[in-house]
Amino acid sequence: MNIDDCFQLGYIVKTHGTKGQVVAFFDVDYPEDYEDLESVFLEQKGRLVPFFIALMEPVQKGRFIIRFEDINTIEQAETLRNTAIYLPLDELPELEEDQFYFHEVIGYQVVDQNHGPLGTVKDFYDMPQQQLMAMEYQNQEMLVPVMDEIVLRADHQAKQLHVKLPEGLLEVYTQPASPDEADDLDEDAEEEK
Repeated sequence: MNIDDCFQLGYIVKTHGTKGQVVAFFDVDYPEDYEDLESVFLEQKGRLVPFFIALMEPVQKGRFIIRFEDINTIEQAETLRNTAIYLPLDELPELEEDQFYFHEVIGYQVVDQNHGPLGTVKDFYDMPQQQLMAMEYQNQEMLVPVMDEIVLRADHQAKQLHVKLPEGLLEVYTQPASPDEADDLDEDAEEEK
């Protein structure tokens, strides 16, 4: 299995008990959708290796105790700590037509409701308070909060992500932060002449 054909479901947090069990965290919106897995892929030395699940039980939102087949000791389980867990992309739940998974819209053109085409989606960042979309805008990275009222919909045919940016967000990335910085920029421009 190729990593490009998969999505990261989560990772193994720690061992549990002495019989080879681990605690896994599923970093998805609806972890309960994955309670009946029979197998997963674990990243081992840059490759994805299939691991079959002998037992899996939820312990709290997003956390599961898992016992893999052929992992029977705490020492074997310890080698799996911090290992990324993957599933094939075709195991992602179906979404509504205008919804999207982050990995699907990388490279899409960002089109603002008021300003028109802006730039290209580069990445998404999972921050403690919220998720952010990184967009290439005027040769710099611009961060946009991922919220329903800002990121409106994805047009998969046109490869566009439609947004309604908060007022003033573009100006943060296009104007100097203070009058002193504007003076510095003017001086730099003069020196270059």
